[in-house]
Amino acid sequence: MTDTFLDVKGLTIDIPVGGGTLHAVRGIDFELKRGEVLCIVGESGSGKSLTSLALMGLLGRRIKVRAERMDFDGTALLDASPRQMRSLRGARMSMIFQEPMTSLNPAYTIGDQLMEAMLLHRDVSRAEARARAVDLLEKVGITAAASRLGQYPHQLSGGLRQRVMIAMALMCGPELIIADEPTTALDVTIQAQILRLLVDLVREMGMAMILITHDLGVVARVADKVAVMYAGELVETGLAADVFRAPMHPYTRGLLRCIPQPGKSRRGEPLGTIRGIVPSLVGEVSGCVFRTRCDEAVAACRGTIPQHWPGDGHAFRCVHASGARIAEQEGA
Repeated sequence: MTDTFLDVKGLTIDIPVGGGTLHAVRGIDFELKRGEVLCIVGESGSGKSLTSLALMGLLGRRIKVRAERMDFDGTALLDASPRQMRSLRGARMSMIFQEPMTSLNPAYTIGDQLMEAMLLHRDVSRAEARARAVDLLEKVGITAAASRLGQYPHQLSGGLRQRVMIAMALMCGPELIIADEPTTALDVTIQAQILRLLVDLVREMGMAMILITHDLGVVARVADKVAVMYAGELVETGLAADVFRAPMHPYTRGLLRCIPQPGKSRRGEPLGTIRGIVPSLVGEVSGCVFRTRCDEAVAACRGTIPQHWPGDGHAFRCVHASGARIAEQEGA
């Protein structure tokens, strides 16, 4: 199935703060089809998690969320009532939160928390919900899964809690999974296994997944599409193969220089860095916000930044339209 069922256009998130308004997310667009994996990548503080929380309707009332369009399979999420959002969350849309140490309720057993969503959204018995919970715990690599159902979160390590969170998100077989750094608490040797499990389930069940990460190595392994986010904006989007082969935006190229690349990086040589820090987004924001850290910045970067479309679905925002040429020179 290839129909677009998540369509976001012009998503903006503003947060009132002491010094004014924090423009955390500024007019981003993306869409997702069934069976696709979209990776949103960028530094901490770029707005990735806020974007996911806006989709789930989990931001506070003081935070202003606006969009020209934010539709999930025909449902306008911004116009949905609290009751409609509760019927979507857990059943058709699930989220794997970044911090497993605080995401589970310490007062309830693992089994009760796993079965809750399925008992609420599906017409099943407790025995059926329990069997589903055991099956998913085994799939995410938890041994003695049945005995774990009676345990409380404090009895599990951070890695086990993260696996429980992944199993919980899958309980109702949702159509969309939003995974916010889902392997943060896992050992490196287990990360690839869990990511492969998630991707296989997406393909097998016709689901879609938004994977939020700052690890471009993970992106290269699992993404169909990539959205590079910086300071609340999507500076480059496109098919993963296109973005990795010919990164157009200076920020994307800077991120790629920060990771070792097989066949290009030499042992002992220092990896690349991006100088400076992410600028404040409080108050008026104009021009290219990356210009204070960009080696290619010119006076025009202070003005309106055009969007270029070098290929099918590949887009980037920069005053330099010669990103492909620069990328080719770097790869030479």
